Amino acid sequence: MARQSLVAMVSDDLLSRITSGEFPPESTLPGEQDLVAQHDVSRVTVREAVKTLEALGVARVERGRGTFVNPISRWTSLEAVLRATSNGQNDAATAVQLIELRRMLEVGATALAAPRITDAELAVLAGHVETMRRTHAINDVERFVEADLGFHDVILHASGNVFVSVLLEPLSRILATGRAQTSRVPEIQAHAIEHHARILTALETRDPERSSTAMEDHITQTLEDLRAYVLGG
Repeated sequence: MARQSLVAMVSDDLLSRITSGEFPPESTLPGEQDLVAQHDVSRVTVREAVKTLEALGVARVERGRGTFVNPISRWTSLEAVLRATSNGQNDAATAVQLIELRRMLEVGATALAAPRITDAELAVLAGHVETMRRTHAINDVERFVEADLGFHDVILHASGNVFVSVLLEPLSRILATGRAQTSRVPEIQAHAIEHHARILTALETRDPERSSTAMEDHITQTLEDLRAYVLGG
């Protein structure tokens, strides 16, 4: 196997062990000789694998002390952060931070979408709201979440800004998991339906300020619901 492939194998294994929680922040990674023995590779390969983690901000080498895992807040790789959050690391903080990110991106995207959204797209939004109402009545959480995510996806694309969708697309799996968790609560479903209907009504006016305010209110309600019903205040 080529050395570069071996480097990737070792660094990926270490990243998996870190994101699974085996090596939490500020813990020490196994020493060079241990990694050589574990993976049956050369010291050069191990050193390059560790350098890969350093480049991602995942680990730091302190001369004479060892290699330490950095807090997730210092990681510079979105893929690595997503792997960590997918494995449930720091769930509460991650959930809040995702909503904060949604506020930054979706409120602005809704303002952009208001004058650009088509009648066909508005009809799709209305269909998603109706699906949310119907699935709420029969407690079909899976389809409720699909309609919820679909509603937001239409707005992001209607914004006409390709970067918005590109930025949020890698987070889709985490967002879906979070929606599935919160949407198990009937009260949260009811709030979501009410706010999605308000956003739709605002977008139908093609008014950017009214539309972005409706989305802002929805994101605020989402955060309040998360704290009240899921995180316990």
